[in-house]
Amino acid sequence: MKTFCKIAVFALFFAPLLLYNGNGLAENAGDGSPRSAILIEAKTGRVLYERNAHEPLPMASTTKIMTALVALENGNLNELVTTGRNAFGVPGTSIYLSLGEQLPLIDMLYGLMLASGNDAAVAIAEHIGGDVDGFCKMMNERAADIGCEDTVFATPHGLPADNHHTTASDLALIAREAMQNPSFREIVSTQRASIPWAERDYDRILNNKNKLLSEYPGAIGVKTGYTKAAGRCLVFAAERDGLELIGVVLNCPNWFQEAEAILDRGFENWQMVSLLSKGETVRTIPVTNGVRASVRVVASDDVSAPVRVDAWPDLLIDLPETLDAGIRKGQAIGTAKLVDAGQTLITVPLVAAESVPERSFRYGWQRLIGAWPLAAGE
Repeated sequence: MKTFCKIAVFALFFAPLLLYNGNGLAENAGDGSPRSAILIEAKTGRVLYERNAHEPLPMASTTKIMTALVALENGNLNELVTTGRNAFGVPGTSIYLSLGEQLPLIDMLYGLMLASGNDAAVAIAEHIGGDVDGFCKMMNERAADIGCEDTVFATPHGLPADNHHTTASDLALIAREAMQNPSFREIVSTQRASIPWAERDYDRILNNKNKLLSEYPGAIGVKTGYTKAAGRCLVFAAERDGLELIGVVLNCPNWFQEAEAILDRGFENWQMVSLLSKGETVRTIPVTNGVRASVRVVASDDVSAPVRVDAWPDLLIDLPETLDAGIRKGQAIGTAKLVDAGQTLITVPLVAAESVPERSFRYGWQRLIGAWPLAAGE
């Protein structure tokens, strides 16, 4: 029979809740200029702010977040990428690749994400997917895996194309997934880099177009985008005091100002709360007919989630009163849930810290033989 233990955690701070209005949507984070916007917490994906977040819109070069993610997951960073005819001379922003020029995939990715090279996007797409259509199929399949509900990629760079769109909500999910990739994270947090330039005695200098990296404390990425059809688009991320936020603004004239205002509200009104640490003992449970009388049960991961500063989060522990022998180390025994205002933010398995075999005649005989004095055999 299972019992439930509900532990109330006292309020961490008492500050007015500014982020949400009565309808559950954010009040104007800046001047309200984004056509669509969202702010989420990176670990749990909890939505902290949204404005028309599910409206399908073009997203310009923020498309390249998925381009980079698919390339990182399917390519080798050291392999050479050749610039074909389709990549050479692509309109818009460019790193000025020459026809036939070869660069390692990692350098192409820096050109893609810092300088927003459309030529690099096509070269990468053809290298990984065989051709652009094949690569876009990979992009769309990956978007579906992530859980995107209204995203279609028709290009790897984001230049205007029929049926090429996403939503702020979907784009935040894509960025959240990408930011879990260490190589992606390193690339998009880089303000300035240099990569080789064929037949020249100097390198290409790449300056990141994301001003937040130099102007906003804690900024760690991720990508700008602009076309006349899409307007100014920005996917941004910042981290402070263990709270990592990811935001999106689409068709936003004041993109950097709005991003800063949204992040400010997020950090002012939300805090990361941790109620259990990975490996922390939650309870010791009696074991029936085991070689040990009990087993320690520990958290398999941190039980942490974003909570409003005036909230009272709860920790719900679900564990049995007793266990039968035959337990394996790491075996799931129960769960720990962090709950805020009736919403389950995160569920973490609670697992056995050690194995507890069943006590048997064979086990007793093995123990007896193992304990036999060595002198008896000499």
